Amino acid sequence: MLTPEALKERLDAFDRVALTHLPTPLEELPALSRRVGTLSLLVKRDDQTGLAFGGNKARKLELIMADALRQGADTVVTWAGVQSNWCRQTAAAAARLGLRCVLILVKKPGVPVCHDGNLLLDEILGADVRVVDAVPGRSFLELAPMADLVEPVVEEQRRAGRTPYLAPIGGSLTEGSMSAPLGALAYVRAFLELYLQAAERGVAVDAVVHATGSASTQAGLLVGAKLVAPATRIVGISVAADRKTVAGYVEAIAGQTLAALGVQGGVDAGDVIVLDEYLAEGYGVLNDPVRNAVSLMAREEGILLDPVYTGKAMAGLLDLAGRGFFREGESVVFLHTGGTPALFPYREGLLSGS
Repeated sequence: MLTPEALKERLDAFDRVALTHLPTPLEELPALSRRVGTLSLLVKRDDQTGLAFGGNKARKLELIMADALRQGADTVVTWAGVQSNWCRQTAAAAARLGLRCVLILVKKPGVPVCHDGNLLLDEILGADVRVVDAVPGRSFLELAPMADLVEPVVEEQRRAGRTPYLAPIGGSLTEGSMSAPLGALAYVRAFLELYLQAAERGVAVDAVVHATGSASTQAGLLVGAKLVAPATRIVGISVAADRKTVAGYVEAIAGQTLAALGVQGGVDAGDVIVLDEYLAEGYGVLNDPVRNAVSLMAREEGILLDPVYTGKAMAGLLDLAGRGFFREGESVVFLHTGGTPALFPYREGLLSGS
């Protein structure tokens, strides 16, 4: 373990550029707590980080963009799904810093491109958007399966006389131009921020529940908890892949993050809690539990979730609470990772169940 002061000192050794409004609020969820009945629920509002509608990627981009500038980059290249929050905030960060941004966005074959939600914002932010069809059965969470689509774009930028920085999806895996777990380090700092906010209220956080995809948010939270509050469980609700895949990413990134902080060892496999039963029909597929969670949070607490990430994570939290996953009286924090622009492309599905 480390003291909060010692952990902050180690985190401060990594360069950052200012892109966010921190600290984000930690708020109680009184109506939802009453509905659940047995828990004290709070929400960490990382939807309010302040960069192009906010979201968790803004924290990561503070370190990643500092790394890009250190390497002399004038262009940032990255990839993700066509309604990616990561790409929207990367485009915003690049615009803020005067860098070009090239986005390779993957869509389902045969589905028309609709300039709505995050894709509309990508265009408004001035990104060079390349929409490509997904290859069935191919994951886009790692660079290797996407190399034939991504690397030619990087080389194209070099031939044009530019200096590209290839940022991995979600700022998560140490690949492309990123040689340190910068995304996860940002969420070590976020956990420390949450820990100190809760301590000021006299609250010991028993669990943090969040949507987990490319895994660096969960890895960072897990490392932060390990170092200053080992009794806090970090519960990831998978929105993108099966448990084995996501847990493997979390363990690997957490180990790299501990090493980057000068801490020996890794995380115990038993501490990596990834639940994939709420993935249901797959990434980005709206279902009744997600629709109900989005509606409930809006109508009970006046807080907007999204149908891809936070709606699925809240559906998971509510189900877990009903099944007795948490002990009575525990304090559980829901990490709101943003993503609200995705509400608009899902308008028909969201309204069909209202």
